[in-house]
Amino acid sequence: QVQLVESGGGLVQAGGSLRLSCAASGRTFRSYNMGWFRHAPGKEREFVAAISWGDGTTDYANSVKDRFSISRDNAKNTVYLQINSLKPEDTAVYYCAASRATVTGLKWNVSAWGQGTQVTVSS
Repeated sequence: QVQLVESGGGLVQAGGSLRLSCAASGRTFRSYNMGWFRHAPGKEREFVAAISWGDGTTDYANSVKDRFSISRDNAKNTVYLQINSLKPEDTAVYYCAASRATVTGLKWNVSAWGQGTQVTVSS
């Protein structure tokens, strides 16, 4: 089983940037593809981005692909989500996720979740 711990959230003004981190641990973590979701107040949790541990293949939600960038550092067992040009509508709890599904299938099949990190964007 893989364990996930997010960090990097906070309060930021619109137009600013944040980098979220997700540290993964566990004996089998390298068999998982990784992703990020977010859950805004009054809305359903939505998929944001995913990345493979192997060749770095990525997948993004259409609504964020121009401003969000997912990356990983295999040596540190860490996945990152760079968020640029933040908007108030980006305010949400951001969750890291691990999946044995493909990168494009991750959005429908998550094996493990982190505890979430709050991102709040002020206008």
